[in-house]
Amino acid sequence: MRLSTYFVPTLKENPADATMASHRLMVRAGMIRPLAAGIYSWLPIGWRVMKKVMEIIREEMDAIGAQEFQLPALNPVEIWEQTGRVESFGDTLFHLKNRPFVLAPTHEEIFTTIAKDHIKSYRDLPQIWYQIQTKFRNEPRPRSGVIRGRQFFMKDSYTFDRDFTELDKSYGAHREAYKKIYSRSGIKFFIVGAYSGAMGGTGSQEFMVESPDGEDTCAVCDNCDYAANLEVATSAAKPVGRTDGSKKPEELHTPNIKTIDQLAQFLHISTERLAKSLVYKDDTTPVLVLMSGNDQLNEAKLTTALGKTAFAMSPEELSKYTGANAGSIGPIGLKDFRIIADKRLENANELISGANKDDYHITHIDFSRDVKIDGYYDLRSIEAGEPCPSCGKDLRVVNAIEIGHIFKLGTKYSVSLNANYLDENGTEKPIVMGSYGIGVERIIACHIEQNHDDNGIIWDNSISPFMVHVTSVNMDSNEVVATADKLYEEFNAAGIPALYDDRHGVSPGFKFKDADLLGMPVQVIIGERNLKQGNVELKFRKSGERKVVGIGAAVEEVKRFLKS
Repeated sequence: MRLSTYFVPTLKENPADATMASHRLMVRAGMIRPLAAGIYSWLPIGWRVMKKVMEIIREEMDAIGAQEFQLPALNPVEIWEQTGRVESFGDTLFHLKNRPFVLAPTHEEIFTTIAKDHIKSYRDLPQIWYQIQTKFRNEPRPRSGVIRGRQFFMKDSYTFDRDFTELDKSYGAHREAYKKIYSRSGIKFFIVGAYSGAMGGTGSQEFMVESPDGEDTCAVCDNCDYAANLEVATSAAKPVGRTDGSKKPEELHTPNIKTIDQLAQFLHISTERLAKSLVYKDDTTPVLVLMSGNDQLNEAKLTTALGKTAFAMSPEELSKYTGANAGSIGPIGLKDFRIIADKRLENANELISGANKDDYHITHIDFSRDVKIDGYYDLRSIEAGEPCPSCGKDLRVVNAIEIGHIFKLGTKYSVSLNANYLDENGTEKPIVMGSYGIGVERIIACHIEQNHDDNGIIWDNSISPFMVHVTSVNMDSNEVVATADKLYEEFNAAGIPALYDDRHGVSPGFKFKDADLLGMPVQVIIGERNLKQGNVELKFRKSGERKVVGIGAAVEEVKRFLKS
């Protein structure tokens, strides 16, 4: 393509609202333009990259036997109501005003409906179906460019199996396919255990890119392969445990004590033996959650433990249900509550908690004697430096960007939508499902996050929009123009897609800056000084290395570089 006619509206200045490098560079390089908050138009050079990423995805999905579909983004709302996801997606689900339709953020319901109508026997299984399609989510705070938008492209695939053993195989095939997709796209990634959220199911993993601007937080061990989203991460932190002897509970006056640290200082003890009380409510029963000291409750883990979403009580509700304000609430004498505790407190004694009376606490609490705990669960968010649960080395806590998520859905959707099959014995059983998503734009943005410098993008060969950027330094020189035209044609004829800067009235400095900004792997610079010796200059974008070669050797030299 010739830049004199190709639409690539590059910008000198960064967009005012862009905080991430990928957002800044995608706008400046003329890949995207914002239409509204979280909604972007893809311009020609950006769409070339998008198509290359999609092709990598298609090749790897096809390689595991997946079949491509294209489903409607507009879905009848009653299908989503059958699976309960109108409620679980909440305000992020786009509804059409005065019409019983929603814009789909994902397609479990629709694929399951197709399976229900056409998969009748075990002989019809397994199946792997996928699509690459526009999705919609009403993000309350769209940001970070295309990483968190309201309209985006997703590859979503679905597996349909007879049982969970077969599901494990389908899940494993997707996991390996995803690893190949990200590796081929030039991305450094890691895999974490994850929280399934509104998707449901029996287990999931996320594919992550470490980034200081990432909105997910993960625990990572650099000594072994342990990694997990903080929503499910565990550590080998020591339990609070028991001490010798166990005195009877006593009420203690603790005036004006509002925090764990204040109470520990007042009593001259470690914070870990302070059983912090947090009060939640679901749609049926108030819940008291007990944590050790300054351990922080992870609400995703709480949802998993309860099997439903619960909400923190307001100050007015706290007083109504417990008789005390925050800081003075505890499990002793609390009626009509479900009481659960973090695993670190399991069977611990010599604990201190609120007395359900303002400015009073109870000491010498023994959880195995004085409190009926309805269950101990992993409820805490781990902290950096805690020991890895696999090898015992220190964990790092890092920010990361999610680029893919795979789920073992099980029978959640097949049961809700009555998608069954007859097994070998003629017994009707629900189809066992998996769901697997990739954010296509996120692959592009994360590639740029990992491959850029102060001057612009540094594309990997695999998804670069062009392989070569030919620059004619002086468009007033017939010899320069003729050589540049010739090389441009030769590169394309050799199967090396080339972008040619043949613009008139643009200074060499401006052309060089655009070449670095656009980031093709190789720049071929044709100027009068080198032409006098029968040479042209090659610049390799990633290393910055420059090399002068003969005109006739330029194509072969670039070929060798791209292959290596």
